[in-house]
Amino acid sequence: MIAVPGSEDHARRLGGRLGVRVLAPEIRQFPDGELYVRIDGELGDDAVIVGNASSDNFLRIAFLAGTARDLGATRVGLVTPYLAYMRQDSRFKPGEGVTASYFGRLLSSTVDWLVTVDPHLHRLDSLAGVYTIPTTIARAAPAIATWVTASVEHPVLIGPDAESVQWVQAVAEHCGAPFLILEKTRRGDRDVSITSPDGAWNGHTPVVIDDIVSTGQTMIEATRQLRAAGSAAPMCVGIHAVFADALHEALIGAGARGIVTCNTIPHATNQICIADPLADAVRQHLA
Repeated sequence: MIAVPGSEDHARRLGGRLGVRVLAPEIRQFPDGELYVRIDGELGDDAVIVGNASSDNFLRIAFLAGTARDLGATRVGLVTPYLAYMRQDSRFKPGEGVTASYFGRLLSSTVDWLVTVDPHLHRLDSLAGVYTIPTTIARAAPAIATWVTASVEHPVLIGPDAESVQWVQAVAEHCGAPFLILEKTRRGDRDVSITSPDGAWNGHTPVVIDDIVSTGQTMIEATRQLRAAGSAAPMCVGIHAVFADALHEALIGAGARGIVTCNTIPHATNQICIADPLADAVRQHLA
């Protein structure tokens, strides 16, 4: 198992669960900015790279995969807890690039299989719509349900929009809590409105769940609507802490109790570990 710099914690957790060695490669930049890559250690037939495939990391992953093959690996897999470039999966205006498809082709030509946590499948039925390699999705719902059960009394799970129903319903089934889904209208990246809920949470603590928390406008608006309708301060839970803006203060200002996230992207809000479902997903490719 090969840890992309910055993903050592994920690699150690997975290596411990899978009983495999974790290698820390040497990656640095030459004075002109080009990357130097070295893997010091023996590789078996299967090499597993662990790291998020962001814009900054893609070349690191590609060069590690190439180096691993040169060192004898016959198959190279990628464990990327957060899968980037799933947002632009369609052409909404003339001239736009469908970057989800382009990135899918790039990554499919770089590794032999892929494991990720709850990708943002908005208009796609599966990752097969953009990836040509075998893929497995690790689900965060059981880990979130465990956290909710231990941390929130009498929860009612809130999905801020129709897209969130797949995650909210799964968490509700695991922890036996009621749930409801709000309606969202998005006019821009930072311009979102949410329908006012109907009070079905009476006697419960709302837990707002969404997959990607970027600007946080969806969670902020859902929190405002819940508080305006008389709810208790909601707890917010995100799967992927992208956090493009300063969000915590804005959520508290809107009336939230706080926010926690899964550790797919390192952040101070990480409280929910997804190592177990990731390890289960990886085992399917190593069997």
